[in-house]
Amino acid sequence: MANEEKTKKTRRPGLMSQLFGKKKALDVFEEEGMESQWQAAAKRFFKVPLNVIALVVFLAIFIYMMIGVLFIDFEETYQDTTQQNISPGHNMLDFPAELDGNCKQIAVGSTFSVGLSNDGKVYVWGKSKITNTIDIANIPDDVKENEIVMVAAGYDHAMALTKRGKVLCWGNGRLHQCDVPSSLGGRKKVVQIEAGHQGSLAVTEDGRIYFWGNESVISFKVGDAQGHIKKAAFCFSGIIALMDDGTVKGLVKNNVGWSQVPADLNDAIDIAASSQAACALRPDGSIVYWGSTEKGLNQQFDMSLLDADEKIISIKGGRYHYTALTDKGRVFSWGYNNFGQSDAPATVTDAAAIDVGYFQNYAINNEGKITAWGLKGYLLGSDGYGRDVFSRIVGGGRMTLTIGAIAVIISTFIGIVLGSVAGYFGGKTDIIIMRIQEVVSSIPFMPLAMILSVVVGATMSENGRIVLIMCILGFLNWTSLCRLVRAQVLAEREKEYIVAGKAMGISQTAIIFRHIFPNVISVIMVNATLSFAACLLTESGLSYLGFGVVEPKPTWGNMLNGANDSVVIQNYWWRWVFPAIALGLCTIAINIIGDGLRDALDPRADRER
Repeated sequence: MANEEKTKKTRRPGLMSQLFGKKKALDVFEEEGMESQWQAAAKRFFKVPLNVIALVVFLAIFIYMMIGVLFIDFEETYQDTTQQNISPGHNMLDFPAELDGNCKQIAVGSTFSVGLSNDGKVYVWGKSKITNTIDIANIPDDVKENEIVMVAAGYDHAMALTKRGKVLCWGNGRLHQCDVPSSLGGRKKVVQIEAGHQGSLAVTEDGRIYFWGNESVISFKVGDAQGHIKKAAFCFSGIIALMDDGTVKGLVKNNVGWSQVPADLNDAIDIAASSQAACALRPDGSIVYWGSTEKGLNQQFDMSLLDADEKIISIKGGRYHYTALTDKGRVFSWGYNNFGQSDAPATVTDAAAIDVGYFQNYAINNEGKITAWGLKGYLLGSDGYGRDVFSRIVGGGRMTLTIGAIAVIISTFIGIVLGSVAGYFGGKTDIIIMRIQEVVSSIPFMPLAMILSVVVGATMSENGRIVLIMCILGFLNWTSLCRLVRAQVLAEREKEYIVAGKAMGISQTAIIFRHIFPNVISVIMVNATLSFAACLLTESGLSYLGFGVVEPKPTWGNMLNGANDSVVIQNYWWRWVFPAIALGLCTIAINIIGDGLRDALDPRADRER
């Protein structure tokens, strides 16, 4: 009785006590008796450092790929021809230290910038390598040997104006953008030089404009505006000009959206152009816009940001944004903001000049100090469409992992159900299911998946095609698990506890899925883990061959498909190396986890070692 009372008074320790309280030292037999199969398996799994490393790597990749798109600027359909095949690195805004505090002007190109010091020296930084043989950073000797008073930068070339009025160009001159016209020499003083997309221009003191470059891309026709031009600016495919009477004209052969200047605009004091739009600044500080509305190019500046006695005195345009300078030295940027180019620092309150282009901005104060904001570069480079490889790896990883996970769920469900039924009932049911399994397993998997993807997927939307790929992978990948489950169920159904369950009147469904199934779960877990890695590789293989998910939706496979080119392999290694690393790390980690689970769930593994 005393022992019974003592037992009744003994209370089970609470959850916190079990987790964090001081544990009683147990002998070997007590500890063995308290451990379940899963606790012992977990202990064996985590005892192997390689298993732990693989699990951490996989979970890190899986979690980041699933939620990473929430923290990065990712657009499936985004592309920009000016940012094609940019090498990895964040050095586009890393201007030379010797220029800071001695800067006169900065010209912004597509991926590089050209700076001019107060003593006439030229600097180049950023991704300046245009081709394998052309690097803007290789400044010509005639630029180095002359005192430069003005610089300009475009898509793939740069310009400089010497103190004597000579215009010099270097970079990619294949389309004549570096061929300065001989007629420019001997004219009146050059007051402006400008570099655009495969084109260059110069404006002289007498109001004349000179253009040279690729006329098949840049439409140019000066007409009666010649001799009256005060300032000019490049849009992507043409030129607009500020006239000496305050009007603005599009210097193009055929009118397009950005060249159709508002008729009531006759008092402009400054102009700025972006990709396919333009704007003009009026004397009262208000801004007039016209042209394309793509990517918010017609977005209005919020005038309420200005103080009551403050107004805009200068405006410049980038690829899809504008930046303005006020008479109080403050700067404001607005428009498309995918690279932070519209996040002008509020700390800039003493700017004397602004220099803007493509996706970068610079503010220079009276002491020559520089403040920069905008596109710093691409962590893992950009692809052939100008898209950020890192953001597409994240977006593509989510798609690849989702397809693989759902395919495994489908195949695992089919394999468990058919394998359990075949193993438990045997007889004709077993024969029929196994013959079906043999037929499916004998079909060449990849060719059939490719055929189904093309024939059936051609009539579907992209989302429907993705669902089809999941189903193809799931319905054709269940055969091996089915055989394994069948074999395990065949062994389990003859044991005493199954006979006891039948004698107690337990339903066959309950016996299969409530009593036999827990005893074969270890086989299922190992097979599902390894099948997950196989599905990732299969989906990537289909997409690589062009039969899986198609652009612009990214997957690791179709990112590798874009690198199926000897030129890309040799010159743009980052386009295939980083997706391959992501896919390789993920599949290797999953395989290691699967092998670790197999060993951990096998109680004989420790004895064999």
